[in-house]
Amino acid sequence: MSNLLTIPFKKTYPVSVKEATRNYIYAHGGGHPDEFKDDINLWQNLRKDGVGGVVHENAVPVTLKSLVFERCGVLFNLASLYSQLATSEDRSTTDGIKRATTNYQYAAGVLSFLRTSAASKIVYPPDEDIARDLSDTFITSLELLMLAQAQECSWQMARMSGQIPIQMKVAARVASLYQATSQTIRGASPSIKDIFPSDWLPHIEAKFHHFSAVSQYRKSMDEIEASSYGVEIARLQEAQVEAKKAYDVARRGRIAPPVMQDIQSLLEIIQKNLSRAERDNDLIYHHDVPASPALIAIAQTNLVSSMVPSTLSDLTTLIGSGRLIFAELVGWGAKEAIKALERPIGLPPSLLRKAEEIRLEDGPTKIEVSIEDVQRLAQQDQAILDEAMDILDNEASEDEAARKFSTLDRLPSHEANVELITKEKRYRTILMQAAASDETVRQKWDEWEQKIVELTWDEGDLETSIPSSTISSSAATTTQGRETQNHARALRVQIEALDDLHRTREQLVRRVQTLAAADDIRGRVTKVAAGFARLAEVTPAMFEDVSDEELAKYDKFLVEMSDIRQRQVAIIAEIQRLNELFLRSRKDDPAVKEREHALQNLDLAYHKYREIMGNLDEGIKFPPDLGFYTPLYHEGTPSGRRRDDRLGSSTSKCRRFHKPNYAKHKLQIRGRGIHHGATTRRTTDFKPDINDACARYQIDGGQVRTWTASADVERMGF
Repeated sequence: MSNLLTIPFKKTYPVSVKEATRNYIYAHGGGHPDEFKDDINLWQNLRKDGVGGVVHENAVPVTLKSLVFERCGVLFNLASLYSQLATSEDRSTTDGIKRATTNYQYAAGVLSFLRTSAASKIVYPPDEDIARDLSDTFITSLELLMLAQAQECSWQMARMSGQIPIQMKVAARVASLYQATSQTIRGASPSIKDIFPSDWLPHIEAKFHHFSAVSQYRKSMDEIEASSYGVEIARLQEAQVEAKKAYDVARRGRIAPPVMQDIQSLLEIIQKNLSRAERDNDLIYHHDVPASPALIAIAQTNLVSSMVPSTLSDLTTLIGSGRLIFAELVGWGAKEAIKALERPIGLPPSLLRKAEEIRLEDGPTKIEVSIEDVQRLAQQDQAILDEAMDILDNEASEDEAARKFSTLDRLPSHEANVELITKEKRYRTILMQAAASDETVRQKWDEWEQKIVELTWDEGDLETSIPSSTISSSAATTTQGRETQNHARALRVQIEALDDLHRTREQLVRRVQTLAAADDIRGRVTKVAAGFARLAEVTPAMFEDVSDEELAKYDKFLVEMSDIRQRQVAIIAEIQRLNELFLRSRKDDPAVKEREHALQNLDLAYHKYREIMGNLDEGIKFPPDLGFYTPLYHEGTPSGRRRDDRLGSSTSKCRRFHKPNYAKHKLQIRGRGIHHGATTRRTTDFKPDINDACARYQIDGGQVRTWTASADVERMGF
């Protein structure tokens, strides 16, 4: 049994398309149905071979007279087939993993194509139930699931490589995709959630917690290499929490045994490593274990995407040199294409959804506010860092003054503070780099502000701002557009000629049918037979002359029909030639390219908006990797008064004992801000870690107590 899920087939019933197709062609003037008898039979056989499988256990039958609905069903089953091919692969080998990854991405691509290009076009009658398994939410859930399983296969490949940094990032992305799948399903309406098998949601949520634990566990191994033993323990603790959640969800949901076994194995490994890490830290390293919120979020590496098979985007690659059914309807199709080009095009639904998203978030205002917040925090960081260095400068001055009174058996201030000064330089470099990054983000916003603002416009205003690519609009402004209009005009003339020819043929057929209905040669045959009866036995061969004479009345109709056929072949050939020229001119039409460029810019503006917001969110949290060096605390006293009190106290001690105050003032990062610590207290019962450049702290009765990072302080007796 596999530890991954497959999409069940969408079942249908046998349907006879023969009569419906004949009536449709006859009603819409595409030609006489008998001309397409072979095409209709081929379509019927293709449908019979392409349907089947197992229906969803909670599915509700939906019947629609719609080719779009039929197309959606075929696409759904194609995605299902790709998922089943992926699950059936042997993932114990590299080649098997690669094939499974590719097929899951194809399944996601087909589902994406189904959601954006087919399912949204279904029109349901008022009295008909909506196909819930073709809803946007249901298809999106399946697409995310296929991407999550493809990423999980990529994680298996990364695990074979043995590179821990890659494994933890890929695993983090696996967890993220499973979480997105779970959230999409839980956010769906009850009628859509009921379609999923009962064990799917527990399976997906268990996978989310499982790979969250995997990511944290792999990150803990990376922390060992960095000698960050306290952080290693925090990572293992977080991994243990996630693994236990995965186990609980899997046990309650009764999911597949292979998934349960994977979770149990991981939980045992994590618990074993956590016990070892805690023992080593207690006996050897004595590192602080940061709280879970202080841990840095693990960066994600995405290795998969929704891949639409080339046979969907370009059907000619699928058909090849084979016969295209209903090819003779090219004239009819060209006529409909010209009509479509003369109608307003509208905006792509995907772009409208993105525009609505930015409009609801009030995107431009949100960006401006975030930029101001980042700038304010950056200024506070710089000011606080300067203040911290002023404190160290004052301390150095006090030390120098104290040494004038007596010789002190300890390091001078500028030597004792080397670690803090080095840290200050590192922080200042980080702030300079952050400032450069902030400027880059600001320039990016200045460059894309106008396009992002346009995405907040109403649909009508937004559509007006996009250049139109219809024949009439392009012809009025460009040479290429006028050429397109000329080709369209010539194409329309030929199509109208073909329509006239069809009407002429129909009239000819009706004339023949009328003549045949009124034609009765029985009287003449009887008269001739009576004459033959007097001479010899009557045989059919005796009536050949009569038959030839009577059938000769229809020869003129055969001649006319043959002429119509020749003219039809010539017109269709001309339509094909003009249609090729027409399509080529449309492809090179500047109006079309201008519209495509405008739509691409708006789509890119949406992604730039997301990118800028991501940059600003990171800027506000910056720098996350320093959080575990400098724990957070708050003190209500204004920093200016604390600094003055501290300096005054230090000065009085120097005058009284001829000893400078060597207590190192704690630096602290919060958000983008660097803050100095609370009032320094002396201690004799704490052995500070010299390797730790930051002062430690405790909360004692609501009072913040700090110790210095230098062993000299304890010897000084402060």
